[in-house]
Amino acid sequence: MAVLIDYGCYSFNCIFTLKLTNVLTINSGSSSLKASWFAADGSRRDFRFEHLCNHQEAFDQLMQSLPCDIPDIVGHRFVHGGEVIDAARLVDATERTRLDSIVNMAPLHLPGNLMGLDLCLQRFDVPQIACFDTAFHATLPDLAKRLPIPQTLGLRRFGFHGINYAYVASRLADELGDVAKGKVVVAHLGSGASLCLLEDLKSADTTMGYTPAGGIPMGTRSGDLDPGVMLELANRFDMAQLCNMVYHQMGLLALSDGESSEMSLLLASDSAPAKFAVSYFCRQVRAAIASLAAKAGGINALVFTGGIGEHSAKIRAEICEPLDFIGISLNHEANAASATRIERQGAKPILVIPADEEIMIYRLCLTFN
Repeated sequence: MAVLIDYGCYSFNCIFTLKLTNVLTINSGSSSLKASWFAADGSRRDFRFEHLCNHQEAFDQLMQSLPCDIPDIVGHRFVHGGEVIDAARLVDATERTRLDSIVNMAPLHLPGNLMGLDLCLQRFDVPQIACFDTAFHATLPDLAKRLPIPQTLGLRRFGFHGINYAYVASRLADELGDVAKGKVVVAHLGSGASLCLLEDLKSADTTMGYTPAGGIPMGTRSGDLDPGVMLELANRFDMAQLCNMVYHQMGLLALSDGESSEMSLLLASDSAPAKFAVSYFCRQVRAAIASLAAKAGGINALVFTGGIGEHSAKIRAEICEPLDFIGISLNHEANAASATRIERQGAKPILVIPADEEIMIYRLCLTFN
C-alpha cells in the first residue's frame, strides 16, 4: 500500500508492506553519539552518549542496550549533503565515496557522521540511509542562496539544521492552523545554532552559510565575521591552527574569556565574562530574528527549538524582550513553565518545540523499506 506522507517541505510516498520494520537512527557527532530505536511495534527508545573520547566504546554500549540484535534499516544524520537536494540517500559504494569527498565542507561534523556510518557497516548487513540537513534548504531562492562573491568560485549558502527544521515544519499546522503557512522564524539554538525563515513551510532564508561555521555565535564557533578579520588571522596562523580556532576556540568560549562554551554553565556563573557572553548571544539572535522579519516584510510567528531554545526560559526572555516592535511579546509565566505557547495575549504566536531529528530520520528511512 502506498501512502503519501507530508512533513513540512518533505513530501514522499511510503510503501508499506506486511513486513514490520525495526529502524535504528544514528546521530554521531565529533564528541557525542545519539541513537534511537524505533521498533516494529511502534515503541521507541532513545540513547545518549555525550562528551566522548572513544566512539567505539559508546557504540559497543549502544549495541548491548538495543532491544534487538539487528535492525532492518539504519538511518544516519549527515550535517552536509553537498550539492545533492535529496532528503535521504541509500549509501552504496558510490555514495560513500561522494561523502568522503565533501568532508572539507563540514570538518567538525562529517568525520563523526562517517564514523557512525562505518561502525554500523561493520556491524549490520542492512541498508544504511544518509539523511541530509542541507536538503531542507534546497528551496532557498537565489536572493538567499547567492553569496556576494564571483559565481565562478562555485560557493553558495547551503543552510543547516534542516532535519530539525523539517520536523518543526511538520508540527506547525497542528499548532498554528493557517498561520503555519505564513512567515515563521524558527530559532534552533544549541551548541550549534542557526535561524530559518519559513514561508509556506519551506526554507526561504537562513543564517548559516557555506559551512556550519557561519551565522550567529555558537558554543565554539564565531558565526559571521568581517572577512578582513579572517585575512588577518590567516597572516598570523597556519591553516591547521586557523581551522582549529574557527571550529573550537571562538563563539561563547571566546566571548566568556575561555570560561565555557556551554550556555547552562555560563547562565549559572556570576562572572562578568560569562554574563557578557550570554548578553552578546541574545543580542545577536534577536538581531537575526529582526533581520529575517525585515527581509520577509514581517513575520507571523516565532519558534524556539534546540537545547538552549527548548530549555532556557531566561535566554528566550532576553531575546524577546526588545522585539515588541515586530509583535513579539512573552507571557512570562508560560515562558517560565516552558509551555508550548508562550506569547502574551494579543501578541504573535511564540512556540517552544523540542527538537526531534530522530523521528524525521525514521520517517525518511521508511521510504526505503
